[in-house]
Amino acid sequence: MTDNNDVLEANQAFYRAFEKKDIEAMGNVWSKGVATVCIHPGWNVLRGWKEIGYSWEQIFKNTSYVEIDVEIVTSEIQGDLAYLVLVENVFQVLGGRRTQAKSLATNIFERMGQKWYLINHHGSPIMR
Repeated sequence: MTDNNDVLEANQAFYRAFEKKDIEAMGNVWSKGVATVCIHPGWNVLRGWKEIGYSWEQIFKNTSYVEIDVEIVTSEIQGDLAYLVLVENVFQVLGGRRTQAKSLATNIFERMGQKWYLINHHGSPIMR
């Protein structure tokens, strides 16, 4: 059960960093490997921490408030790889109004040493 708890904690650390708009904490969650990939809803594929980190800096700079509640649809651990499929309920304040959007996301983690690192985040909007 420890692996499962560790993966869930790594996933929570990702969303905490997102909500707090904390680039240092976000950097601690992500793998710095060249094969690391991030796909924000509506964006092109970002590869490597340099591109991914810059994208988060821009998101944080242009976001006044964000709150994310996640519902885990499924999760799996196979050796040193783990994935979670989630529904992200994203609440933001835009133009003084609170808005809500939903995304489907897949987060893939790789265990390196004793720590799980995010190696792939793919978010897609849910169209209603």
